Amino acid sequence: MPDNRWLLPEGIEEILPPQAARLEQMRRELLDLFRGWGYELILPPVIEFLDSLLTGSGRDLDLQTFKLTDQGSGRLMGVRADITPQAARIDAHQLKREAPTRLCYLGTVLRTRSDGFGGSRAPLQIGAELFGHFGLASDCEIICLMMETLRLAGVADVHLDLGHVGIFRGLSRQAGLDERQELALFEALQRKALPEIRDLLNTFGTPEPLRGMLGTLAELNGPDALQRAEEVLAEADPPVREALQYLQRIAALVHDRLPEVPVHYDLAELRAYHYQTGVVFAAFVPGSGQEIARGGRYDHIGESFGRARPATGFSADLLTLMRRSARMDNGPDRRILAPAVDDAGLRERVAELRSQGDILIYELPGQSGDGAAMGCTARLIADGGDWRVEEWVPA
Repeated sequence: MPDNRWLLPEGIEEILPPQAARLEQMRRELLDLFRGWGYELILPPVIEFLDSLLTGSGRDLDLQTFKLTDQGSGRLMGVRADITPQAARIDAHQLKREAPTRLCYLGTVLRTRSDGFGGSRAPLQIGAELFGHFGLASDCEIICLMMETLRLAGVADVHLDLGHVGIFRGLSRQAGLDERQELALFEALQRKALPEIRDLLNTFGTPEPLRGMLGTLAELNGPDALQRAEEVLAEADPPVREALQYLQRIAALVHDRLPEVPVHYDLAELRAYHYQTGVVFAAFVPGSGQEIARGGRYDHIGESFGRARPATGFSADLLTLMRRSARMDNGPDRRILAPAVDDAGLRERVAELRSQGDILIYELPGQSGDGAAMGCTARLIADGGDWRVEEWVPA
C-alpha cells in the first residue's frame, strides 16, 4: 500500500510560497482599507460552546459546524463555520454601544462540506459588519465597501447582483403558506424550476393573483426586473411593495455611487433566506458560477444575546480573491546571500540592508547547495573594510 500520509482531506488545502506572501500582502492592504472606513478589527475564537455559536440566525449553520465535546466541562463545542454570528455576539454582549458599530475580521472558518463558495471547506473569511443602523445609507455603505474590497484585491469585471428577501417572505405570508410549504417553494425557486413551482402552487391551492405573483417570481431577474416587478406585484400587500420600493432606492443609490458597475436584479435569489431580513447582494465575475463575495441585511441577530440591533455586512474568501486577482506581482524580492563569516561589519551591513526591505540569508557552514539554489540573486562580498552587494554569478 502506498504511503499517502501527506494527503489532506478534500476541501482542505495549504498555501505555499510565494502564494502565501501574496495572500499576506493582500490581507494587510484590505485590513488597512477597512480601518480607513472606520471598521475596527476583532479576533473571535475559532471554537466556542455550541449553544453560543449557533444562537439566533447562527442555527442555519448547524449542519456546517464540526462539533466536539469539551473534556473540561462536558459541554458541546463547535468550530466556527462563519464569523458573522460571532461579530454580532461581540457587538451585542461585549461592546454594548448605542452608536453604530463597525467591525471587521479575517480568520479561517471550518465547514463540514463545501458550499461552493470558493470550493474550500476552510475558507479564509474576510468581512465587515455594520451594527446599529437600519436604512439605505448603511446598506449602501456596505455594498460600496464590498466593491472597493474587490477593486483593491485586483478582481476585474465584477458585476453586482441585488435582491430582497422581504418580497418572497411577504408573498408567502399573504398566501398563508405554512412553514413546510414555504420551504418547498423556496427550494424550487432556488433552482428556478418553473414547472415544479406551478405544481406546488396548485397543490397548495394558492388563489389568484398570488399564484401568478409567486409563479412569476423566478422569472423576475435581469437588468429590467424591477420595472417588470412593478406590474407583476401591483396587487401585493404593503410589506411586499415596500420591500420592492426599498430595493429600487438601493439600486438608484448604487448606480449613483458605482456607475461603472453592471447591476443584475434577481427577486428569486434568496441566499441565506432564513438568515437575512432585507436586501441581499453578491458579486460575480465571468466564468464563475459562484459568487466571490456576498452579504445583506440581517436585523435582530443580536436579540438572543440581549440586544436586538439592526445589522448589515458582507464577507468573502481571501483565497478566492487572491486567485481571481489580476494584479501584477512586483517580481521576486531581492534575496542576498551573506557568507558564513563571523564579522561585526558584516552583521551591521546585513541589519542595514534588512531595514531597507532586502532579504538577507546567511550561508550555513557545510550546507548543501549554494546561494542560487536558495533563490539568491546577489551576495555580499568583502571590499576592503566594507561589505558590498554584488549580483550573483553562479560558478
